[in-house]
Amino acid sequence: MIVPRWYVVAGPAYIAALLAVDTQVSLGVQLALGAVTWLVLVAAIWPLAAMVRAQVIGVVLFATVAEVTGSLIWGVYRYRLHNLPLFIPPAHGLVYLSGVALAAVIPARPLVAVAAVGSIGWGLAGITMLPRLDVAGAMCVPLLIAFLWRSRFRATYAGVFVVVAALELYGTSIGVWRWATSLPGLGIAQGNPPSAEPAPTENNATMMATTG
Repeated sequence: MIVPRWYVVAGPAYIAALLAVDTQVSLGVQLALGAVTWLVLVAAIWPLAAMVRAQVIGVVLFATVAEVTGSLIWGVYRYRLHNLPLFIPPAHGLVYLSGVALAAVIPARPLVAVAAVGSIGWGLAGITMLPRLDVAGAMCVPLLIAFLWRSRFRATYAGVFVVVAALELYGTSIGVWRWATSLPGLGIAQGNPPSAEPAPTENNATMMATTG
């Protein structure tokens, strides 16, 4: 898969700036940010191969369904205005491209090792020493490790996880979204953000894209 290496920086930088602006604006401006982000995604995938464009579209579609289910219906997490910001679906596409580019920049073995060690360490910290108990996140760590261990696309999974983890920590720290203290209806404690709970959504979307 060919994705320009500078997407490693461009994608996260754009999303970080986008989230920072979102904390300061009303719904009307947020809608405008969403429209701009869709244009940015189109511009990002336009020069890429048709297969890559199709994969990004698949990621966006799958992630959108997961966002509607997880946030609007189930309430596992909520966005600042209690809606699904228009920029979130295309941002998933940018995250995917950034993760793929990261996998091209860093050799697979160390990248996978960083993702595995980081997720395990974060999961253990969430049930031992972090101020907010994170059982749900720790329960998802084995699923991520399974992706990293058995899949031939492990480097892509690792790259996407690293990007998602960084943006999750950033987005929650500035208040763009907030995870519920426990999974609604289940009562399982989760962190803000949970250590590996975003991984199933991102990795399932990545799996559908890379094998579709």
